[in-house]
Amino acid sequence: MVEFTLWDILRNLLLAARWTVALSLVAFVGGGIVGLALLLLRLRSGKAAQRFVGGYVQLFQGTPLLMQLFLAYFGLALFGIDTSAWVSAALALTLYTSAYLTEIWRGCVAAVPRGQWEASSSLALTFGEQMRHVVLPQAGRLAVAPTVGFLVQVVKGTALASVIGFVELTKAGSMISNATFKPFVVYSCLGLMYFALCFPISLYARSLERKLHAHRR
Repeated sequence: MVEFTLWDILRNLLLAARWTVALSLVAFVGGGIVGLALLLLRLRSGKAAQRFVGGYVQLFQGTPLLMQLFLAYFGLALFGIDTSAWVSAALALTLYTSAYLTEIWRGCVAAVPRGQWEASSSLALTFGEQMRHVVLPQAGRLAVAPTVGFLVQVVKGTALASVIGFVELTKAGSMISNATFKPFVVYSCLGLMYFALCFPISLYARSLERKLHAHRR
C-alpha cells in the first residue's frame, strides 16, 4: 500500500480546490447575468412576465440543489443532449444562483423610495434611464453586502456537484479518503479548506454591511 503523507493529502486537495473556485465563479457570474436579466424583465414587463419570473424563482428556491444537479446531468441526456459533469454542474448552479440573486436584488430595488421613481418619471426618463441613473445606483449599494454574502452559499453548494462525478474539493476528498484510509485527516483538511475559502468572504460581506450602515447614518 502506498503511504500518503499529510503534504500529499493537502497538495491533492489544493489541486481540486481550483475547480471548486472555478465552478463557484462561473455559477456566480453566470447567475448574476441571468438574475439581472430576470430582474429587469420582472420590473419592466407585464403580469405574465412577472408570474413567469416569480414561478422561476419559486421553482429553484423550493427544490433541492441536489435534485437540480441530477436533472441537469441525467435529464438532458433523455433529450439526446450529451453533457459533461462540468457543464451540468455549471448549468445547475448558474440557474440556482440566478433565482436567489433575482430575489435579493428585487428586495433591494423595492427598498428604493417610491418618490425616486416618481421624480425620475416626472423628468420624462425612460425605464432604462431610470434604472441606470436613479434606481440601480441606490439599490446597488444595498445589494452589495447580501450579494457577496450569498457567494459563500455558492461555494458550499459546489460540494454537491460531487454526486454527478465532478471532481471538485469534496469529490477529491472522498477519493483521497478511500485511497489513504485516513478519513478523519482528509475530511479535517477538507473542512479547513472550505473554511479558508468561505470565512474571508463572510468577513468582507460583514465589513461592507457595516460601512453601508455607517454611510446611511
